[in-house]
Amino acid sequence: MGTAINVVAIIVGGAIGLLLGPRLPERVRQTVVAGMGLFTLAYALKQFFTTANALLVLGAILIGALLGEWWGIEAGMARLGSWLEQKFSTPAVDGATGSSTFVRGFLSASLIFCIGPMAILGAIQDGVTGDYSTLAIKSILDGFIALAFASSLGVGVLFSALPILVYQGAITLLAVQVQTVVTPAMMTEMTAAGGIILMGVAVSSLLEIRPIRAGNFLPALVVAPILAAIFL
Repeated sequence: MGTAINVVAIIVGGAIGLLLGPRLPERVRQTVVAGMGLFTLAYALKQFFTTANALLVLGAILIGALLGEWWGIEAGMARLGSWLEQKFSTPAVDGATGSSTFVRGFLSASLIFCIGPMAILGAIQDGVTGDYSTLAIKSILDGFIALAFASSLGVGVLFSALPILVYQGAITLLAVQVQTVVTPAMMTEMTAAGGIILMGVAVSSLLEIRPIRAGNFLPALVVAPILAAIFL
């Protein structure tokens, strides 16, 4: 459900962007993104307050951060983005590096929509708990991003909905498979840990207060339910 909403938001946002063209003021985009950042921060706090044991969530975040830094999750996402960008770029006639507008629009939008903690967090929550509210928030953000990108990069942005459908849909389906072994207490603590990660996304990517490698906290989504199963 959440992935379907995300796909529709990207298509609608992209279509509006194509109609508006370059007439969308930058200040409007910045204000909308800031508003979504404030809302995401408030929503993340609400998720965290569902916890039955804040110390357990703290432990999950710390262990998850150590694992994420050890595995270099955030850096890996960045490398994947760079590799895809180089893979799809084509040499221009003058020897410089360039790419068609369609490919640049498709690739740039796909990277932003797919490579980030919100996509993974939202898809897991949708599959395990049936709660697609995180993906709904991401859908609104992606819709505005698609609007802004399509106004300058064209119709290729709309086709970025296809990787989202496959990528987030696959994560959700995988998460559904483990639903039978996850208790309500484990789900609650996973949601609370997800709230902390969402705060990192809001502070770093949306409000741009300070850089935070939010992707490196993603292992906490696995650590939190394990700790809940042991101690609760």
